[in-house]
Amino acid sequence: MVKTNPVLEAIYTRRSIRKFTAEPVSKDDLTAILEAGRWTPSGLNNQPYRFLVIHDDDARIESLAECTKYGHIVKAAKVLLCVFLDKQAMYSEMKDHQGAGACTQNIMLAAHSLGLGTVWLGEIINQQEQVLEVLNLPAERYELQVVIALGHPDQLGSSKRNELSEYMLEDF
Repeated sequence: MVKTNPVLEAIYTRRSIRKFTAEPVSKDDLTAILEAGRWTPSGLNNQPYRFLVIHDDDARIESLAECTKYGHIVKAAKVLLCVFLDKQAMYSEMKDHQGAGACTQNIMLAAHSLGLGTVWLGEIINQQEQVLEVLNLPAERYELQVVIALGHPDQLGSSKRNELSEYMLEDF
């Protein structure tokens, strides 16, 4: 593991955080995080990503919490970052979905680099229709990709990975 490289260090040390302090997230930090998402590569440079920032004092939090079995995390986060694809900007469903995953990773790594914690709430997309209704967004235009819970961490995350050899189809 190369820990002298800040990008690799961020990748290796980022963990999912599900508990947050009461400290607010600054607008400057949110802007930097969203800029990292904006700079995600996209096929043909179509840039189909769209973001919605929901703060913990937003009246929609309670309704969003009802859209997922992880409602307790939705309520605990200081901010929810919703990532959508704009269907009118898409050109390749597979590439744009892959790009949305890369966008999410950029956002989470940027947050980590600023000392913030995140967790990728993917299960909520199973209730996409309900989420779009809560957010008053048209389903014919937007496709929910992920909701990221964000805040100052109130826990240490933990994780382990299999050995690299377990992922390799051939030795290199």
